[in-house]
Amino acid sequence: MTEIDGIEWRVSPGLTPYDEALATMEARAAAVLAGEAPELLWLLEHPPVYTAGTSAVAGDLIDPRFPVIATGRGGKYTYHGPGQRIVYMVLDLGRRGRDVRCFVHGVEGWVIAALERLGVSAFRAEGRVGIWTRDGGPEAKIGAIGVRVRRWITLHGLAVNVAPDLTHFTGIVPCGLPDYPVTSLAALGRDADLATFDAALALTAPVFLSSLSCPAEA
Repeated sequence: MTEIDGIEWRVSPGLTPYDEALATMEARAAAVLAGEAPELLWLLEHPPVYTAGTSAVAGDLIDPRFPVIATGRGGKYTYHGPGQRIVYMVLDLGRRGRDVRCFVHGVEGWVIAALERLGVSAFRAEGRVGIWTRDGGPEAKIGAIGVRVRRWITLHGLAVNVAPDLTHFTGIVPCGLPDYPVTSLAALGRDADLATFDAALALTAPVFLSSLSCPAEA
């Protein structure tokens, strides 16, 4: 088992069905809470699927060409599919400051740091959760974040567009933001595959993890 700072780092090959991943993640969260398993950072891909977060609006589902699954994470409609790196995070915030805002801020910073290693300048946007970039063009979303925290254990996580089929996003209003397009490393002309992006995530993970113990006033 590969570890980063005592946390299991798991990379699953191929496409993992969404329901299967959700069940595995839920079971792991229960085990972490019980002290029976280490925390987990799980990197995977899904077959094409639309997921609806707790704030999803029916009108944002334009063309349900793929399975649509309601999920307990925050946010609205999101697409997952091949070429997109999903990272599910089962982390114990009970010993990391108990600050959800700090956690989300840290996740954004992690992705921004990883993208910087691949030559992509990304940033946070006030009032819009996620990771954004211009990179010589219009402002576009390259990474989405949707998390749930239950009994201070985190579930779900992030999705970064490495080289997905961006036309698959047209079946929804991604994250309920019709005025902003989505982009990917491939669309930005970066010759990066999943393994390359994974390596960038691994290199920047320790700083991300150390950032989660924010002061109570953060």
